[in-house]
Amino acid sequence: MYYKPPTRTKWETLQAFLYESESGRVFGRTGSSWAKIGLFYLIFYSILASMFAIMLWVFFQTLDARMPRWQLTASLIGTNPGLGFRPMPPAHNVDSTLIWYRGSDPENYELWKRSLAQFLEVYRKPGLTPGRGQNIYNCDYDRPPGKGQVCDVDVKNWKPCVEENHFNYHKSGPCIFLKLNRIFGWVPQYYNDTRTLPPSMPKDLKQHIEATGRNSSIRLNTVWVSCEGENPSDVENVGPIKYIPSHRGFPGYFYPYDNTEGYLSPLLAVHFERPKTGVLIQIECKAWAKNIRFDRKERVGSVHFELMID
Repeated sequence: MYYKPPTRTKWETLQAFLYESESGRVFGRTGSSWAKIGLFYLIFYSILASMFAIMLWVFFQTLDARMPRWQLTASLIGTNPGLGFRPMPPAHNVDSTLIWYRGSDPENYELWKRSLAQFLEVYRKPGLTPGRGQNIYNCDYDRPPGKGQVCDVDVKNWKPCVEENHFNYHKSGPCIFLKLNRIFGWVPQYYNDTRTLPPSMPKDLKQHIEATGRNSSIRLNTVWVSCEGENPSDVENVGPIKYIPSHRGFPGYFYPYDNTEGYLSPLLAVHFERPKTGVLIQIECKAWAKNIRFDRKERVGSVHFELMID
């Protein structure tokens, strides 16, 4: 005879699935069944987690926290450092390179002053950088840093490009700060032979290098910097340019960069003394070393920005 099970409503079926009093099942399984499957998955996932942890540990044994595994030509960064400038336009203008303000309006140029002050704070207050303090060394061309030491960058005395002077923005003669991007292990190949300077190098920079070489050949070990208007009209409008410090570049004793704790990149302040107001001036700055390649289209080895003062 065919046995027909009792008919249950949907609610009774759900109740029986959640807990069945006759067999003591919860969600369709007895207590012993839940214990067995729980033990299985506990062992299974413990083995998976252990295998992942072991592989991660082995992977980290191949890495050095202070030194990248792939360097220079073997790395994605490559061997051609870029040049950066500060202050940068506000964050919401990510594609803009325009520095535009009114020199007669303190509230207007306060944005640029504050941006520069924040950027330079770690240089003015060494304690803000972890590990920087006891290992700061007053470097010079004949006094390079020793092992574990970092060179000081004394921006506090770079007048008129100091915060107390509003970085000269109030006099419509602003200061722009330049820095070379860090590449681990990169060593500049200096233009320290005044007889073989490249034809494309600006004439005033050639004269500066030749004068430096007559006074001190060791100071030729510098990554030189030049800034000028991009077009003939920009050259006319940009006016005289002063570089601070006067060595006009990034001293060679800062290289190679090896990630020593507390290291800060060297800076150069570019003071545009009397740029023409009311016009847009396009400016290009270049870093000069034999192993720095230039490409204006890709902005390699140089940096472009615009200056407009109302």
